[in-house]
Amino acid sequence: MADYDNRVVRGRSAADAGVVDAGLRAYMLRVYNYMLMGLALSGATAYLIANSQTAAALFFHQDGLGRVSPTILGFAALLSPFGFILALNFGIQRMSLGTVQMLFWAFSALMGVSLAPWLWVYTGGSVAHVFFITSATFGAMSLWGYTTKSDLTGMGTFLVMGLFGLIIAMLVNFFLQSAMMNWVLSVIGVLIFTGLTAFDTQRIKETYVASYDGTTAGKMAVRGALSLYLDFLNLFLFLLRLLGNRR
Repeated sequence: MADYDNRVVRGRSAADAGVVDAGLRAYMLRVYNYMLMGLALSGATAYLIANSQTAAALFFHQDGLGRVSPTILGFAALLSPFGFILALNFGIQRMSLGTVQMLFWAFSALMGVSLAPWLWVYTGGSVAHVFFITSATFGAMSLWGYTTKSDLTGMGTFLVMGLFGLIIAMLVNFFLQSAMMNWVLSVIGVLIFTGLTAFDTQRIKETYVASYDGTTAGKMAVRGALSLYLDFLNLFLFLLRLLGNRR
């Protein structure tokens, strides 16, 4: 783990580099802990709503055919995470650590609301199966992104451009309702977020090393956790669309 990007640490004394390396390990552990707790909160919220008629009725309507539509409160819960993402990415420097943490936990809980309908569509066994596949894939790619000496910036730029294209194609398919296109887009989504997991891990690591500053590390850890949270969740949802068994 000490062998991070030498372009960044070149010029530091051995003692200083050792301090940064120890801080980096603690920092990355903090990032992963935030991410895992955020995922756990989202999962618990989704499970509570999916298994409670009272809670589900606050956010969703179900007709006689089992079709689900959000209530006004549901629409607010589905759309508000975008505001939290913008706030955490662009307003984080002006916030205290406590505010940043509160926003992240609120974001994670609201994301759980949007996940609840997936638990109605797919069997519990397939959700668990896909979750373990996602965990293994995410872990392998994040480890590679942390340890590789290759610069993943070019790959990351390409993947971000591909992500915008994917979003546009998904909007088009929302109207076309093509099963084949849905399958193709799911495969592309898996590939994009698998690569972004490695890219974001390297970016989080190198950002810490390049701007080592203990006063901002806590807030940057939350923002890093947000990036990895989104990579994991989107990878999971695209894999679920490919591999999940519908009820």
